[in-house]
Amino acid sequence: MKLSLAPRYRLDDNSPWLLAIDPVRRYWICINGDENLSTNIAGLLTSDKQEFREAVLNFRALVPGESLSLPTYNKETQIHCVATNCYAIADEFLGAEVWHLCDREALESLLMTAHADWVANPQDIERSRQLLSKSWEKSLVA
Repeated sequence: MKLSLAPRYRLDDNSPWLLAIDPVRRYWICINGDENLSTNIAGLLTSDKQEFREAVLNFRALVPGESLSLPTYNKETQIHCVATNCYAIADEFLGAEVWHLCDREALESLLMTAHADWVANPQDIERSRQLLSKSWEKSLVA
């Protein structure tokens, strides 16, 4: 078994990387734990229990080199299995293509928020409002 030495988001991380999860399952994160570099990633969003189940099982079945497309709120999210216990979420940040690396436990926990019984907590909703307001303050033209 090969171990990836690339840094990745983990649930037991000392640096707080997960800021909030909003009601439409966007994962608001600090890039590399830097609160000045935050973004959101469209997460799995489905009201169909079978589609939810299939997405989770397909994620669990990924092997290195394989990818998975998730149904999301407004765009497709690609998850790539990079290595054993290392997954990448393809994204764009400040005009550059980036991959956010996660371990299996962190990514599976995020996917579980798509379950019909999951409810965003009030702190996540408020934090999402703050982050969204902050993003509207940024200029789209450099």
